Amino acid sequence: MFKLIDYSADLNLESFYQNAKFRGYENNSTRSIMIDSFKKEEDFKLWILYYNNIAVGSTATHSLDIFPNSYRICVRTCVFTDLLPSHHTLRTLNNIREHQHITAQFFMPACVNYCPIEADLYITSHLSNVASQRLVHEIFCPVLEQQGCLKKAHEVEYRGHLQTFWKLDKFKFMQQLSLYPQWSVSFYNQQ
Repeated sequence: MFKLIDYSADLNLESFYQNAKFRGYENNSTRSIMIDSFKKEEDFKLWILYYNNIAVGSTATHSLDIFPNSYRICVRTCVFTDLLPSHHTLRTLNNIREHQHITAQFFMPACVNYCPIEADLYITSHLSNVASQRLVHEIFCPVLEQQGCLKKAHEVEYRGHLQTFWKLDKFKFMQQLSLYPQWSVSFYNQQ
């Protein structure tokens, strides 16, 4: 059973951080990197994905000060796929096109529903191998651009990398998502 839980300081995430470090997910390996590095942002929200009561993933969103009325989504996204049933971990171009993966099923809708309706939402990518960014940059975002729900909007030096900002058409994305099978997840607000 999947649960997406709003982050709160009372969650014990030590085993999550250890799992992230073991897998080389440096951006998720400590509270300092995963959470505290965003304390200066005007607005920041993080979720932890649990499967059978084990923390298996995370994602976040935060306000952007480089573009007016905008948020960066799917930040600090990671999933420990080896801890999930195999039918939730298959990654093919068709899975991306039909939104049949954890990011589209759970993470993107959480971000869309959290951010103000009038805000522009961006997914960022760059050519680094850090946090699978190269795959996001070369495969994931271009496939969603072909689907019409992402558009390459800006290239900006941001957080130490030349990053591509892909603007999400949240209405088109949510419409497309509704056309395909929906996975079951429970949402929990810790506050």
